[in-house]
Amino acid sequence: MSHERQKAVARQSLLLRSLPEQHVDTLLSHAIWRTYDRGETIFLQEEKAQAIHVMLDGWVKLFRMTPTGAEAVVSVFTRGESFGEAVALRNMPYPVSAEAVSACEIMHIPSPALVALIREDSEIGISILAATFSHLHSLVAQLEQLKAQTGAQRVAEFLLSLCDSDEGACAVTLPYDKMLIAGRLGMKPESLSRAFSRLKPAGVTVNRNHAEIGDVEMLREYAESDPADNWSR
Repeated sequence: MSHERQKAVARQSLLLRSLPEQHVDTLLSHAIWRTYDRGETIFLQEEKAQAIHVMLDGWVKLFRMTPTGAEAVVSVFTRGESFGEAVALRNMPYPVSAEAVSACEIMHIPSPALVALIREDSEIGISILAATFSHLHSLVAQLEQLKAQTGAQRVAEFLLSLCDSDEGACAVTLPYDKMLIAGRLGMKPESLSRAFSRLKPAGVTVNRNHAEIGDVEMLREYAESDPADNWSR
């Protein structure tokens, strides 16, 4: 990605797009631009947070290790999204680890640069709150899915989020491996396989990392239907 294109993507991120142009220019001048290979660590749980991270390309997962040694996926981020705002501004340790799940490019904004701007212009704090609220809203939506939807419905919602159309047929590429998809959706890998099978009557066919959706509207109806009607499917 060219440097100008990097900046264009960064400017459209949730964190920066509502800031005055001069503040964006200041932050971009302090930013560190890095590329990561799949599987590369971005930061580790309990490391001191010193930057806010803006996704320019690719996918990153945030996760915690449970006392039993299992990996619990907290969230997954892609282009235009940011993470680490709250802990970086409070100079706290990261409560999670971050790892590239595909080749990716990330802009790191040193937290002192953003803190200095907030002290100069308190309106910048609104953008930080907006990004933090977006993370909270996402977590609430995940909790609602876990409580109110079957596994197959959660998978249907995930596939719909990848579609670039609202009707008709659609083909999507799964952005990362199925084990991570299962973790992201609060499922075991074998449960994910069963969920894909249960979506066949809704017009979904999965072959390796590709999914063919016969009718987007039909799949949406399935995802939004009463879970009680889907337990036996």
